[in-house]
Amino acid sequence: MIVVVNTETIPGMRITQVRGMVQGNTVRSKNVGRDIMAGFKNLVGGELKGYTELLTEARREALTRMLAQAEELKANAVVNVRFSTSAVTQGAAELYAYGTAVVAEPEDEF
Repeated sequence: MIVVVNTETIPGMRITQVRGMVQGNTVRSKNVGRDIMAGFKNLVGGELKGYTELLTEARREALTRMLAQAEELKANAVVNVRFSTSAVTQGAAELYAYGTAVVAEPEDEF
């Protein structure tokens, strides 16, 4: 199991090695069914559940790819994890996850 945090440190652990930056990304496009439902929702308001699901899937995929890179580097943790999105083209967006792969060990107990 790889520890994933969005902080610089991991409580109860100390970083002994930095393995390097790791990243994962995915580009997703909207589909006609989601667009039609979103159009109806825009008339009455509320959550666009189709897009929420799309972003959740994209985040999960980008995170999985980032963790695969960390495993290749023999890291057991990724710190400073961030997510970013950007438009690639009309109707498609990239979701990018990145962080620093490290080796962390439990702090010595006194």
